[in-house]
Amino acid sequence: MSSLATGSEQASPARGPLRDGVWFTGAAAVLLAAIVFGSSIGPAGPDWWRVPLELLNRLPLIDFDSGVTDGEWAIVWKIRMPRVILGGLVGGMLSIAGAAYQGVFRNPLVDPYLLGAAAGAGLGATIGLTIGRSATSGWPIDPVPAIAFVFAVATVMVTYTVGAAFGGSRTGVTLVLAGVAVVSFTSAIQAFILQRNLDVIREVTRWLLGSLTRSSWADVRLVLPYVAFSSLVLIMHRRHLDVFRVGDEEAATLGVSVPRTRLVIVIAATLGTAAVVSVSGLIGFVGLVVPHVVRLIAGAGHRRLLPLSMMGGAAFMILADVPGRMLTRPAETPIGIVTAFVGAPFFLYLLRTRRVGA
Repeated sequence: MSSLATGSEQASPARGPLRDGVWFTGAAAVLLAAIVFGSSIGPAGPDWWRVPLELLNRLPLIDFDSGVTDGEWAIVWKIRMPRVILGGLVGGMLSIAGAAYQGVFRNPLVDPYLLGAAAGAGLGATIGLTIGRSATSGWPIDPVPAIAFVFAVATVMVTYTVGAAFGGSRTGVTLVLAGVAVVSFTSAIQAFILQRNLDVIREVTRWLLGSLTRSSWADVRLVLPYVAFSSLVLIMHRRHLDVFRVGDEEAATLGVSVPRTRLVIVIAATLGTAAVVSVSGLIGFVGLVVPHVVRLIAGAGHRRLLPLSMMGGAAFMILADVPGRMLTRPAETPIGIVTAFVGAPFFLYLLRTRRVGA
């Protein structure tokens, strides 16, 4: 009996990487399928079934006639594909940031917007839209995403500074309460500005609901470095996030510098979140629901949770964007509405079954 137990213990480490490989391969296949599907659907361009054939045709050493003209391919490559890739970056970043926030605060109900990134970005976008693009036409970049990014980062910095001043860096609870206060204050300023600039309410509302309509390869190049850096830092701290699950005091006894590690994780998650939100607007439930789904399916260990959440969130965002393009043609349904329609009932289901955070 003892030898059997020993053999099982010896075999289990080998099965761990194998299982991880199966999970990661499956998630990558789902993400690839979502990219192909998302780039195949649109109100204009080639028939949907010709797009996968043309994508294959673009691979090295493959050459056949897919029936896609140069003009139709331009629609796919210059309009659909940057939107799909940007959607994947947004969904992936929000999901991995949500998983990191839930781990570092040991609270399954928090999301990437907990410390005020969304409220700050909304205020920044409101200010940018109130100033008007015509007044900032000489800027080298679009002012609205730039101002939204700066305000998102600044708001989280204020939240962390206020919370840390009252011991939030040690317990995390005060940080959450500071986030609530700062978000309320920021939202009040935004409402004050809108109340005196009624002409921009529609634009601000459209931005707040989230949209990938104006996506371009320039947007992809803009956010990609932030997403790559933030995701790498979070994945490098995956073991620390596992240690945080036993509590701050226990983590400290295991040699983890709790305040410093929490600060690094919060900065990395906030930086990536602010970057993607600045180009997509506020898209809810992705960073909250996707990590829970991954936990239910693949377990709560962050070695597997973080990369799977990123790939799952990317696939979810790409697929959620498709109904928005097709439901109200020629207009579009904001992607934030679609994610709320899907995410809210599913999250209520998770609460009903009491499996949140399991």
